[in-house]
Amino acid sequence: MMVMTAKVNLKKILIYLAAAAALILLIVMLAGGGEDTAPTAAPAIVSNDDRVTFLESFGWDVTNSPVETGQVRIPQDTTEVFSRYNALQKSQGYDLSAFAGKNVMRYVYQVSNYPGATEPVYATLLVYKDQVIGGDVTDTAATGHIQGFTMPGGTEATSAPTKGK
Repeated sequence: MMVMTAKVNLKKILIYLAAAAALILLIVMLAGGGEDTAPTAAPAIVSNDDRVTFLESFGWDVTNSPVETGQVRIPQDTTEVFSRYNALQKSQGYDLSAFAGKNVMRYVYQVSNYPGATEPVYATLLVYKDQVIGGDVTDTAATGHIQGFTMPGGTEATSAPTKGK
């Protein structure tokens, strides 16, 4: 029978683990964790003008004031509907699960330049502590879609059917 022993230096192991964790964190930060449609900066959204400017930055022409405002609570329990909506948010660089159980402000603006729209189109912003945390653009036509903030026509990969929302 052969017995092998090894002397383990706990301090060196902890240093290697910390270095590996730092490297992984650096890689995740450099990769950005999102697609090209993710917001590049998170401007403070304090006023109505800020919200309109935010939507205009995606090419949308919207009403000067919201057609609807109110507080909504982000659900704590994950449902199929929430999961699908949050998948849309994640594709834009947002994640509503981080705000589970919190009340956020919801601002809805009518869009006047949605390509080919025959029915009203609305842009919704979800704002928490002066930051956009999510939202969508919804074509209310029977064959309409809910999509991210990016103007359709390009390689918009964030659209999903409106039904079931």
